[in-house]
Amino acid sequence: MVIEEFNDSQIQEIYFLFKNEWWTKKREFSEVKELISNSGVVIGVIINETSELVGFARAITDSLYRAFIFDVITKQQYRKSGIGLLLMDSLLSHSKIVNVDRVELYCPDSLIPYYEQFAFSTDVNGSTLMRLKK
Repeated sequence: MVIEEFNDSQIQEIYFLFKNEWWTKKREFSEVKELISNSGVVIGVIINETSELVGFARAITDSLYRAFIFDVITKQQYRKSGIGLLLMDSLLSHSKIVNVDRVELYCPDSLIPYYEQFAFSTDVNGSTLMRLKK
């Protein structure tokens, strides 16, 4: 089942999902709570029988021109079971994203084929990701 609101226990489960991924493992619990509150769209997948949260994804969007997808995560033992597809389909069909002009994400090269199945492309008109150095 797809959910968009999270209780404290589910936020704790999201925190544990983050602890298992290379790009999110340094996030603190308070930061996870804040990013959930401040993202435009947050999606979770829970198993009906156990209420276990097994996947999470989020997007930041203005609902018109841009949406940027972040943190698509499926619990290790549920990968290749369709949870990621459900997360992505739920994000891309969400009312705050479905009509957005440009939906973007970044990912490691190894996941490019995965995101291509959703019609994402590396052809971004010569754009380059840039990051503010801190």
